[in-house]
Amino acid sequence: MFERIREDIATVRERDPAARSSVEVLLCYPGIHALAMHRVSNRLWRAGLTTPARFLSHLSRFLTGIEIHPGATIGRRVFVDHGMGVVIGETAEVGDDCTIYQGVTLGGTSLTRGAKRHPTLEAGVVIGAGAKVLGGFTVGAGARVGSNSVVVKTVPPGATAVGSPARILGNEVDARREAQAAKMGFSAYAITQGADDPLSVALHQLIDHVAEQDRRIDQLVQALCRSGVPVPEGCTEPASLDTERLNKLVD
Repeated sequence: MFERIREDIATVRERDPAARSSVEVLLCYPGIHALAMHRVSNRLWRAGLTTPARFLSHLSRFLTGIEIHPGATIGRRVFVDHGMGVVIGETAEVGDDCTIYQGVTLGGTSLTRGAKRHPTLEAGVVIGAGAKVLGGFTVGAGARVGSNSVVVKTVPPGATAVGSPARILGNEVDARREAQAAKMGFSAYAITQGADDPLSVALHQLIDHVAEQDRRIDQLVQALCRSGVPVPEGCTEPASLDTERLNKLVD
């Protein structure tokens, strides 16, 4: 037990620049307290003492603002930062070295008793503040879920999911994210510069494509007019697509 607490303290000091000492982390970080109480409640749960386990879980929720069902499986070096409003369901599995920020829900979408209803986070996953991961699927190792995203399907290892419903960023954007995260040392809140919503990226590309098509059509019309080829009335007017305004609406 004490070894795990020391490991938890070292994890916080590694990932949170606001942590100034081990004593401060031990006394002032609710994630440390919630994880320690969960280990006790989880042992009670596995021993068949479900009511005492639930009561200890309820007490932990009252004291820390973090609700972890005693049946949930939590790995080593998990960091619950700030923690207020975090909810982790009964069949959830959180792998080693995961980071979970405030307001996160690892929830279930099935009412079937005994079924796998909650998500599995593999090693090194980061779940940004306010994100909801709902269902009995897997978020692959090293994946990132952006703040306030709503994830309802599997996230591949190393990918980034953003938006509501969450969409998976493309490989090019993933590469930029990884490069930026490497510079920063850690991808706080699972968000780095350049991590645009893929829907927004697609809309920008479509707007640019339409603008380029209009430009080429205008050039063709001008060439036809210079050659003396009859052009239907109205076709000589230049295109009036306001790409700047459309791009601002998409942002």
